[in-house]
Amino acid sequence: MNNTRVFKMSFASVYPHYIQKAEKKGRTETEVKEIIFWLTGYDEKALKEIIENKIDFETFFEKAPALNPNVSKITGVICGYRIEEIQDPLMQKIRYLDKLIDELAKGKAMEKILRT
Repeated sequence: MNNTRVFKMSFASVYPHYIQKAEKKGRTETEVKEIIFWLTGYDEKALKEIIENKIDFETFFEKAPALNPNVSKITGVICGYRIEEIQDPLMQKIRYLDKLIDELAKGKAMEKILRT
């Protein structure tokens, strides 16, 4: 499967969809940011720069300060694929984020989403 198109998509183009998905279910942009910060180690200032500079997903994850050590606890199916079986490390990271946003939209408690 050629994932190049997804990898080259700007994070800024997808971010509003994460917000919209969360808000449609009564969650907040603050919670979406908390998930992103937990997963990647980015902070508010860095996220703002990523969005302003239209950084692609490949660079977004490549430059992430610190992938959370608990990412292996993120399991399940997203977009028809079992996360723990995804072979491409970058695609797996993208799907981790998708899964966490899905859990937020489904009403899961933040403590459970952040695997604490």
